[in-house]
This record gives sequence, C-alpha cells and structure tokens, in this order.
Amino acid sequence: MFRFLILSGYFEWMMYLQVSGKLNQYINIHYIYLVYLTMALSLLLALVQLKLWVEQSEGKERTHAHHGHEHGGMKRSQKMVTYLLLSLPLIAGTLFPTISLDTTIVEAKGFSFPVSKESVGDPEMNTQYLKPDTSIYYNKDDYDKQMEELLAKYQENDVLQVTDENYLEVMELIYTYPNTFVGKKLSYEGFDYQTTKDQTYNFLFRFGIIHCVADSGVFGLMIHFPENEKVNNNQWLHVEGTIELEYFEPFKRQLPALAVEKVQPIATPDNQYVYRSF
Repeated sequence: MFRFLILSGYFEWMMYLQVSGKLNQYINIHYIYLVYLTMALSLLLALVQLKLWVEQSEGKERTHAHHGHEHGGMKRSQKMVTYLLLSLPLIAGTLFPTISLDTTIVEAKGFSFPVSKESVGDPEMNTQYLKPDTSIYYNKDDYDKQMEELLAKYQENDVLQVTDENYLEVMELIYTYPNTFVGKKLSYEGFDYQTTKDQTYNFLFRFGIIHCVADSGVFGLMIHFPENEKVNNNQWLHVEGTIELEYFEPFKRQLPALAVEKVQPIATPDNQYVYRSF
C-alpha cells in the first residue's frame, strides 16, 4: 500500500507542478519530455502496486503468521526506512515551497565570478553568477568546439538581440570572448541590481537554469546608464547599448559591460527564468 501511495504521490506532485506552472522553477524546460515520461511511469507502477496490494490483501494475515515476530519486526523496520527515504522528495516538495527570485536572493548570497563560494567542494551544487559556464559538462576539446560554433553564429552580427531563448548562450560567449564583442550593439531585458562596494554599480540580471535548479544562477552584465537616468533596484528594464570592457574593482578584473543608450521600463515577465538550449 505504501508503495502505491508513494508512486501515486510522485505522479500527483509532478502533475501539480505542471498545472500550477511551477515546474519551470525546478528544471530546464527543454527537458520537459523527461517529466512526462516520469509521470507516465509513476502512474503505471502505482497502478501495478495497487493491483498487487488488492490481490495480496486477502492472504495478508496468513502470510504474516508464517513469519517469526523478530524477523517480521526487522523487515518492517527496514521497509519503513526505505519508504521514508523514497518519500523525502515528496516531503521536501510539500514543506519547502518555491519562491520568486529577485534581488533579495542576490543580496543574501552576494555574487562572485565565475562560481559562488558556496559551490566550491560540492559536486552536486554549481550555483553560478554573471557568466553561464557549461564547460563543467564537457571535456575541454568538446567545449572549445561548441563555443567556436556558437561564436561563428554571432560574431559577424554588429547588433545582438538577446531573447529568452538565446540569453544564456550569448552571455557565455560575451564573457568567454569579450574582446570579440566590444563595440557591438546589444539589447536585452532583465532586472536592475545595485550593489555598493566603495561606489555604486548596476547590473542587469536574469535568473537562469542550465540543466536544473542545482546549477541555476544569476546572469547578466554590468550596466552604465545615461546621466540623470533614475532606475529602482529590482526594476525590470529593456536596455540597448554598446558592449565595452570595464574594470570592476571588487573583483580586481575587467568585466564585459554595457554602455546604455536607451532604457525602457517593462513589466515583470510571467516566467522570470531563462534556460540553456543544447
């Protein structure tokens, strides 16, 4: 019976995430077909377990009588531990609801480059900031080949239009080959993040997921707004400008930046995440 409840619980939980629109906060939406496959398997296995439970329920007392008390107790405890472990994802999903990401998350963690300090030494957590880094999923030769193919796709364009679909790949290219993109025009959207480290710096960020929430991060560029342009922290904007290199004193290094020429406030998008395409 417990097996049926756990398997049906997985199916119902994933169905809820899909219907509520929260599934895209857990995984890259390009892998949504895997969720549908998992849902189908969970439902099928749940029905199988229900059938087995119904068939065996009549002989349950007789079967129990053939086992010794100590042996049966040990098996029950082992089963309970197994069921508890299998139930942990459902418990976590129920007790720890998803939250909307905004500047408060960045302020709580801070951000670093290329990966957060929290990620060091933890192979299961690769939270990233500023630059989306997919090199951790490839050997060096395959990664270099992929980046060269992407570079050929964009380097001849004098004007780069960043969309939800290409956001992460364009940002990775800009950080990987900054000199190639200096002087090019770029337009994109995100939320303004202001940080004060001896002076005030502005970044325009999007939260992104490479594969799943374990490698999610906040990605974007340092921004220089026109004089007298007033923007609020966490305000969503559409910006257009020219890519340049700027020395960022807190990191003691140059970063790609955008000298903004046009600014337009926009509404917060329904889905604040962007996803990496492979």
